[in-house]
Amino acid sequence: MSKFVINGGKILSGEVNISGAKNSALKLIAASILADKKITLSNVPIIEDVNTMVKVLRILGAKVSLDEKNGKILIDPSSIDSFEAPYELVRKMRASILVAGPLLSKFGSVKVAIPGGCNIGSRQIDLHLKGFEFMGTKNSLEHGYVHAKATAKKLKGAVIDLDFPSRGATENIMMAACLAKGKTVINNAAREPEIADLSNFLVSMGADIQGAGTDCIIINGVKKLSGTNYKIMPDSIEAGTFITAAALCGKEVKVNGAVSKNLDLFLLKLKEIGINIDIIDNNTIIIKENGAFNPVHISTLPYPGFPTDLQPIIAVLLSIISGVSIITENVFENRFMYVDELNRMGANIKIDGHHAIITGVGKLSGAPVSACDLRAGAAMVLAGLAAEGITEVLGIHHIQRGYENFDKKLSLLGADIKKE
Repeated sequence: MSKFVINGGKILSGEVNISGAKNSALKLIAASILADKKITLSNVPIIEDVNTMVKVLRILGAKVSLDEKNGKILIDPSSIDSFEAPYELVRKMRASILVAGPLLSKFGSVKVAIPGGCNIGSRQIDLHLKGFEFMGTKNSLEHGYVHAKATAKKLKGAVIDLDFPSRGATENIMMAACLAKGKTVINNAAREPEIADLSNFLVSMGADIQGAGTDCIIINGVKKLSGTNYKIMPDSIEAGTFITAAALCGKEVKVNGAVSKNLDLFLLKLKEIGINIDIIDNNTIIIKENGAFNPVHISTLPYPGFPTDLQPIIAVLLSIISGVSIITENVFENRFMYVDELNRMGANIKIDGHHAIITGVGKLSGAPVSACDLRAGAAMVLAGLAAEGITEVLGIHHIQRGYENFDKKLSLLGADIKKE
């Protein structure tokens, strides 16, 4: 099993380029099913989750060409002849469920395994299925698979009120509505920037969508969607990870592709801590050497709240700041699984329900630790960068699911990190 070996205490400096957004790329690849001609996606992150989604589309019968050197994917969905996404692929990644909306919209039928992915809490697909039902499907759960079939020739538009602003449900329903008959309204929709990116992609194919990025999205169904060329947005979570690494260990680090408007509350909290941040043209952030830091209180919430994906990342920084910080996790109940590993490195974190009480310790010590999920794994790497001595991070397949060339990018900034 591969691992990262990190010799901590090195100063980071220079600049890093942020890759395309994982949480956008996967949805755009799935949405390509809706087209009647070829799709070209650029700025594609070459990560394990993208490879998995490419395999899902190939299983469905699409012709997919992945240009890893240039970060491009060419997708021809015209040859799709299967509507089943198998367990051996879907178990690896929850985003696989997002082929359901496009397949239902275009072909009226789908069979997809109940998805897997990071074990960070309950992320049921009930909201997806309820949305499909409102649009005219009959759904069943049998032997670990979801079967959904349209009862009419086409899905029909509907008003859908989400109980929770689920990003996945919003995306799946939005894609299903594109070729449906009539108007679909999604109330209490998720507002993440990736929702707007998906909408922009679909509109470039000929979809009629208004309100993406707000809590009310309106989709008027059209007869067909055509091919397009589209560039995927930068990854805000990767940007936040490198910004935090720079705050932990940096002298002066320039993060290119860090779209500041997508990180508003995260950056606000960093400034409250005392991080020296310069924002250039909304797309570049410079982190400079800092002095004393302040403890803070953070609560995660769906966008535009503090992102749950950056919660383990910022916990590493808070663990070495004098005083008591509190993180309240409101999105995923198992998001604190990394705490035991971070405490092995000398952190002082106690869990009380959905609160993490962090008492700063001044410094961390290198130790063997495990990456229990994608973001926890990145947090362990950052802890290793800041720690004294050698840190070994096991289970790095989790990290490789979502970060492109993570170790290489850190090495270019001056980190002493090797993959073994």
